[in-house]
Amino acid sequence: MDKKYEDAEKQLDKLAQMEKRLEMMYKRIDQLDTMVSTLIERVMRKPIMTIEVTCPKCGTDVHVSLTGNSKLSTKG
Repeated sequence: MDKKYEDAEKQLDKLAQMEKRLEMMYKRIDQLDTMVSTLIERVMRKPIMTIEVTCPKCGTDVHVSLTGNSKLSTKG
C-alpha cells in the first residue's frame, strides 16, 4: 500500500510542476502580447509617408502626412 501512496504522491508532484510551468508560460505569452501590442501602437502613430509641396502662387510649403489607422485615446 505504501508503493501506491508513493506513486500517487509522485503524480501529484508532477501535476504541480506542470501547473507551475503552464502558469509561467501563460505569463510569458501575456508579456509578449503586451510588448507586441505596444509596438504596433507606436508604429501606427508614426507617419507612414510625408509629402511636401510648395504652392506655386504664394511659395508656402504644405506638409501632408499619412498615418496609420489608429484611434487616439483621450485618457489623461
